[in-house]
Amino acid sequence: MAPYRAHRRILTASLVGTAVEFYDFYIYGTAAALVFGPLFFPSESESAQLMLSFMSFGLAFFARPVGAVVFGHFGDRIGRKSTLVASLMLMGGSTLLIAFLPTYAMAGWIAPLLLCILRFGQGFGLGGEWGGAALLAVEYAPPGWRGRFGMFPQLGAPVGFIAANGLFLLLGLWLGDDDFADWGWRIPFLVSAVLVGLGLWVRLKIRETPAFAEAMEKEPPVGVPMGELLRSHALTTLAGTFAVVACFAIFYLATSFALAHGTTALGYPKEEFLLIQLGAILFLALGIVVAGYWSDGASAQRVLGWGCAATVLIGFVFGPSLASGAWGIVALGLSASLFVMGLVYGPLGVWLPGLFPVRVRYTGASVAFNVGGIIGGAGAPIAAQWLSDQGGTSFVGLYLGVAGFLSLLGLLLVRKRVVAA
Repeated sequence: MAPYRAHRRILTASLVGTAVEFYDFYIYGTAAALVFGPLFFPSESESAQLMLSFMSFGLAFFARPVGAVVFGHFGDRIGRKSTLVASLMLMGGSTLLIAFLPTYAMAGWIAPLLLCILRFGQGFGLGGEWGGAALLAVEYAPPGWRGRFGMFPQLGAPVGFIAANGLFLLLGLWLGDDDFADWGWRIPFLVSAVLVGLGLWVRLKIRETPAFAEAMEKEPPVGVPMGELLRSHALTTLAGTFAVVACFAIFYLATSFALAHGTTALGYPKEEFLLIQLGAILFLALGIVVAGYWSDGASAQRVLGWGCAATVLIGFVFGPSLASGAWGIVALGLSASLFVMGLVYGPLGVWLPGLFPVRVRYTGASVAFNVGGIIGGAGAPIAAQWLSDQGGTSFVGLYLGVAGFLSLLGLLLVRKRVVAA
């Protein structure tokens, strides 16, 4: 436990940023599933409203690679710490401003335009967040502890999810549907300011990572990290991108899509379903911890391989369990899905940065993670809705099967690669 205590500030700084990231993304995803359709996207069809709302949700995924290139550029040139502070400020500021937006009834087309602009800003800031947080943890890790240190940024996901889900659950219990749609949905976006303030306070007190400082002493930074990445590490970046797909696909199907589909098409009560998800997310945390310790005992590559294979299997049971109508089976299906996500998400904190040398590591890890997010996450709710329309809820898991195979392909592309120091 000594390394944990000695580096507790670093580990907290890496965890809190990703907690804010997932809190921000999940409160938007939940609001998009529950209220953003009628508030910002008027339409005669409820299905069309939901589709437009999810499209605005997906917009941030396309902003993330742009942010990854920009923040990766500065993270590889001027350092991890200052870049992480800037990304957190942009991400948190965009989220906070959503709380003050007018609705379509108040401002017409300006309302969805502003929503989409802030959603883009949210994604742009997020593009530099995960890669920097992972590097902060892994580049401080003592020998033999990289998997366990690398799991801390990943644990921000269940922390952020629990905070967001729990807040929405409380609001659902305190407020009626009309009050929630009228003003209650703004509260989670306001509360994000507290988490962002905590994240800034912790990050401003840390030092630059030893690996980056040592690399800068040996040679000057790369002029254009993205150019170096494309010239010398294109195949590795592609492999990393594919490997990320499975975790994003599971997360957004088991959270945003499951909530929207479950409380509309399947008719589950909203508060009960949120409570089921709140319990299931604990299995994500468990999967991440198991993966972190397993990665140090075996290898991150091996853990990812088993997790991707399990993703394919989960694809066969996800849809039928969601549509079962029995709370126990729904809970079991979501819990199993999110535990498997922990096995494919937990090792990424050490595996992805390890694919790249220090001089382009921020850019490489960030670009791979966020482009993989487009493939696995941006289209997940939309593809799942389409599959459900074509063949019912039981078909939804096909998307997970494809995502699992694609991530296995990514692992195969670098199976003989020695992880960088």
